[in-house]
Amino acid sequence: MTEENLRDTIEPRSDQLNFDDVQKTSIIVQVTGVKRGSAEQPVEVEIAGFRPYKPCKSMRRVLIAAWGDKGKDWIGKWMKLYGDPSVKFGGVEVGGIRISHLSHIDGPLSLKLTTTRSKRADYTVQPLEAPKEASRADKCRKYLAEHGKTQAEAEAHIGKELDKATAADFKTIAKWVEEGE
Repeated sequence: MTEENLRDTIEPRSDQLNFDDVQKTSIIVQVTGVKRGSAEQPVEVEIAGFRPYKPCKSMRRVLIAAWGDKGKDWIGKWMKLYGDPSVKFGGVEVGGIRISHLSHIDGPLSLKLTTTRSKRADYTVQPLEAPKEASRADKCRKYLAEHGKTQAEAEAHIGKELDKATAADFKTIAKWVEEGE
């Protein structure tokens, strides 16, 4: 047998984020869009780097309680998703995706969520500090590394340190890299 990675052979064929995607590890994601879905799954939350998250009714209640009922207000915010193996469907534990943390909330958010027709349980979401966006200089360093150039070469080309570079300097660096000088 070859050493070829076979992980793709076990991935679910799906248009959405699945329990299997977060079963072993939680993920922190940024909302990039929100739109209406089907009658069965009425909300699609587009998240950077992953297939869309289609939250169940309980998690939609959490999102609306935290961020409001206008999907456009969710864009740019962050959440931490994890796989909860105890989630039931039709009385059988099948696992599901839950939210443990949200950005843009002042403190822990506690709600009573329906678990079965006659039962409700406390559910708490913790605040999440939104990851800091990389500075222009950091983005430039990454870009240089991807193109086989060094920070020192770029700084010599513009005559100053990257951390003191202007938007025009970054354009000059990009042009220099693209032209292959």
